[in-house]
Amino acid sequence: MPAPNKRVTTLDLLAWKREGRKIVALTAYDALFARLVDEAGVDVVLVGDSVNTVLAGQPTTLSATVEQMIYHARMVRAGVERALLIVDMPFMSYQVSIEEAKRNVGRVMQASGAHGVKLEGGAQVAETVRAIVDIGVPVMGHVGFTPQSVHALGGARVQGRGAGAADRVLADARALEQAGAFSMVLELMPNDVAAKVTEAVAIPTIGIGSGAHCDGQVLVLHDMLGLNDRFQAKFVKAYATLADDVRRAVETFGTEVRNGTYPDAGHSFEQ
Repeated sequence: MPAPNKRVTTLDLLAWKREGRKIVALTAYDALFARLVDEAGVDVVLVGDSVNTVLAGQPTTLSATVEQMIYHARMVRAGVERALLIVDMPFMSYQVSIEEAKRNVGRVMQASGAHGVKLEGGAQVAETVRAIVDIGVPVMGHVGFTPQSVHALGGARVQGRGAGAADRVLADARALEQAGAFSMVLELMPNDVAAKVTEAVAIPTIGIGSGAHCDGQVLVLHDMLGLNDRFQAKFVKAYATLADDVRRAVETFGTEVRNGTYPDAGHSFEQ
């Protein structure tokens, strides 16, 4: 692990893949949680467009906006001192044209202070990835299940099952590497497919629901903490049960307010 005062860079991630050092990534959407995960030693903080489902309560990520991503990325940037900060580019912010994609990426980078962006898709976005890299912005790719294509893919389903489907995932990954992406997320694919992709590309792979053979792992923070307890997925491991803790704390607060035991003398001021 780098020294606490050394910021993680894209070059660190590339070196760690060569060294076999696993990469730890989590999402964050505000300064407080960003500071906590950063202090805990997370390598990559992702301001995911999952903010649209986790915090905004929407059924998919599709209605996330550039303004929404900038707002949350600026908050996260205020809490991060060490980790590499990557921002999801939302649906239709990079698909219309390369020029519009560069313009939107430029806005996000200038307004948020992020260190790079993430785009979903493989070969079909490779030209756009190359154009963004060419203007000096690091790009993280994302293949397998891509949430912005949830309707076209028939829901949140494992991708890459079967020889033809696995070959397409591998071709997408190679296209992103050739386009200049510095890393890529592999979401919802069989372990053996993720292993083949990880072995085939020289850039780090960060898995979510794609097994242990990736170069790193990412989870949505609220899922990992057990805060988002209504979301259940096979690949999510809850390392805490904070939703229960929050409910108990609020119920205790309500009880003490109603019976007059809060605030007591220790939590009040005298003349």
